[in-house]
Amino acid sequence: MMQQQLLETIRIENGKVHNIEWHNKRCNKSRLELFNVNKKIDLEEFIKPPQEGLYRCRILYDKEVNLVEYLPYSPKSIETFQIVKSNLDYHYKYANRDALNTLLVAGADEIIIEKEGFLTDTSIANIAFYDGEQWFTPQKPLLEGTVREKLLSEGFLNVRNIKSQEIKNFSHFALMNAMIGFQIQKKYTIKH
Repeated sequence: MMQQQLLETIRIENGKVHNIEWHNKRCNKSRLELFNVNKKIDLEEFIKPPQEGLYRCRILYDKEVNLVEYLPYSPKSIETFQIVKSNLDYHYKYANRDALNTLLVAGADEIIIEKEGFLTDTSIANIAFYDGEQWFTPQKPLLEGTVREKLLSEGFLNVRNIKSQEIKNFSHFALMNAMIGFQIQKKYTIKH
C-alpha cells in the first residue's frame, strides 16, 4: 500500500518565507507520528523562493520531502458559507483532499464543518469568532493549522467548543490559514 503524502502550504512573499517555525513543527510532528521518523528536517532548506510576487509554496512529503513547487497566489472571494455535518478525520494535512472536497456544496463559496455538534473548520482554513472581548477558535479543529497554533501560543486566540446556533452571539468572524494569515471577514453569510 502506498503511503499518503502530506502537504505543507507556505506563503512566499517577495522572497520571504512566512511562519516557517510552525510549518516545521507540524511537518516533523506528522513525520514522527505517521512514519516514526525522529530525524527533524528544516523545510526552509528545501525552499528556493521566487524573489518577486506572492506564491503558494507546496511541499509534498512523507518520510522525506518529495516535491517543492511554487504557484502564483491570488485569494478567492468567499462570502457564503454553508454549515455541513461530517465525522471526517483530517488531523494530518494530507495532499489528497478528496474527503474534504466531497463535502463542498452548491450555492455556497465555502463550508464550515460541524462535527459531533460543534464547529471545526472550513475546507481551507481554521475559523475564529469574536464576542466583543476575545477571539475564540474551536476546541477541536479538523486540522491544527500553523497560523492558529501561532496565535494560540501568543495568547491572541482562546479555544472553546462552539455550536452553530451560537454564531449569532459573536460580532466578528475570521478565517486563518498560511496564505491569508488572520483575516476578519467583512461581508459574509453563514447558512445553517
